[in-house]
Amino acid sequence: MNLRITHRRLYAAAAVAAAAALAGCGSATGTGSAAASSAAASGSSFPVTVTAADGAVTVKARPARIVSLAPTLTEDLYAVGAGPQVVAVDSDSNYPPGVPVTKLSGLSPNIEAIARYSPDLVVAFQNAGGLVSGLGKLKVPVLIEPPAATLNQAYQEIEQIGQATGHGAQAQRVVASMKSQIAVDVAHAGSAHRGLRYYWELQANPFYSVASSTFIGQIVSLFGLKDIADAADKASDGGYPELSQEYIVAARPQLIFLADNAPAYGGQTPATVAARPGWAAIPAVADHEVIALNDDIASRWGPRLPQLVEQLAQAVEKAPSP
Repeated sequence: MNLRITHRRLYAAAAVAAAAALAGCGSATGTGSAAASSAAASGSSFPVTVTAADGAVTVKARPARIVSLAPTLTEDLYAVGAGPQVVAVDSDSNYPPGVPVTKLSGLSPNIEAIARYSPDLVVAFQNAGGLVSGLGKLKVPVLIEPPAATLNQAYQEIEQIGQATGHGAQAQRVVASMKSQIAVDVAHAGSAHRGLRYYWELQANPFYSVASSTFIGQIVSLFGLKDIADAADKASDGGYPELSQEYIVAARPQLIFLADNAPAYGGQTPATVAARPGWAAIPAVADHEVIALNDDIASRWGPRLPQLVEQLAQAVEKAPSP
């Protein structure tokens, strides 16, 4: 199994742990945080407290030096207007262009390396390597925002990022815009294609997919599509089962979404899919319904999510009715 799949399963575990932590803290599953003050919502006053996956986190003053240890959180920060406050991002962050990329890792955080940037706020997707306690000794607040398990959690995390950085109002506008764009695209796609079978390719050789229980599965479910990976998903898979070529061919998906078309992830294209033994008979291949996705957008569930939904909607609209 390659590192990318390992990341996905780690993210899934982080999302489950976060959901449990939030439930234990009595946090709502909708947008916003029960622990945030009304002043925090406007993003104009500090101190502010938000309830993240690592519990109640208090930011005493508007942070001027922020370190991000996750690509999605980096995108969140810039979307809400906190970009000028960001002094360092992890090695995987590459959007928006010009972010201050470093060798920092969100998978294996190095507290000493992070401290060199003199941060007054660190955002990360997991509490690995004693990150929270280690930076806590340095009086640096850490906001743990794991990969969202639901669409509402994705919205909530953007709002929390806004609250913690002094951009609460802008974060609310970002969320409102995302909701509006997604609703328009789902409505425009209509219901005529509900029940279409789809295969989401996360990796080829071996073939890894996503079950409908995952965040991506839930997003695709907005269109009423049927995930062929569900029947093969086991508890140990964490929602990311390995499928055989024979299984995929036999399932006859009517749509195939490629989230592995970037060279770093295998460089899969509609042409390489059509050339696989036996795949030419799959309806999605025969009908030219193999869609190459933007790999980053398909794996970062933040402010660019409406772009993914738009691409899915366009594919659904073009597909033959079931």
